[in-house]
Amino acid sequence: MIIDTHCHIYNGEMEDAEEIIRQAAEKDIHLILNGTDSLSNMEVLKLCDRFDNAHAALGYFNTFADEITDDDISLLDMQLKNDKVVAVGEIGLDYYHTKENKDRQKELFEKMLDLAEKHDLPVIVHSRKSMQDTFDILKKHGVVGSMHCYQGSAEMAREFIKLGFYIGVGGPITYDNSKKVKKTVKQVGIGHLLAETDSPYLPPQEKSGEKNTPLNLKYIIHKIAQELDMDEDKVVEITTDNARKLFKI
Repeated sequence: MIIDTHCHIYNGEMEDAEEIIRQAAEKDIHLILNGTDSLSNMEVLKLCDRFDNAHAALGYFNTFADEITDDDISLLDMQLKNDKVVAVGEIGLDYYHTKENKDRQKELFEKMLDLAEKHDLPVIVHSRKSMQDTFDILKKHGVVGSMHCYQGSAEMAREFIKLGFYIGVGGPITYDNSKKVKKTVKQVGIGHLLAETDSPYLPPQEKSGEKNTPLNLKYIIHKIAQELDMDEDKVVEITTDNARKLFKI
């Protein structure tokens, strides 16, 4: 068994979502499907009801910070009671595309963290060009979780780990210019890592230009093992144990 702790496999993103989930099941790959808005959250729940190897992470992404209403928050609050939900995500901050609505992004992020605390769920956090604000906000809340597709420094990664977070490692580690990610992996060690694909995005270098799927986890595992001078089976074992512990799968 291996767990892809972050992917977006639902019809809104991938026309062949059900077939991809079936293919993953054949390889004993469990998936945490991450919603980002009301529509994708509903799609995720429907898929998770049908497939034993699919687990749900529901949330509102920062992209929708200017659109989310109180009714949306109430809907999510209700959906988080579903037994297939293992996390609140994908949530977080992103100042790469725009800084103009930073306050709205922070407000939405806080609301998502409040819901995570209420339902005693871990969180799956996106942070791009916003690492310090992300850390400062998380520090105020009693939550643990995953730093998805982590792009910060190794030093900051250790600070997130102190808060109870794991570091999500995906396709970018396979690229030749991913020195920052590789340094982080080496410095934090296998005990604090999670494997993820972010499918259908961020394919590994071996599949560059193609649509990413959870079947590509093998390339990520191979690279982690190479960087840490470990056996690949041991990397699978430990990252899976980390995910099972965090998400109670």
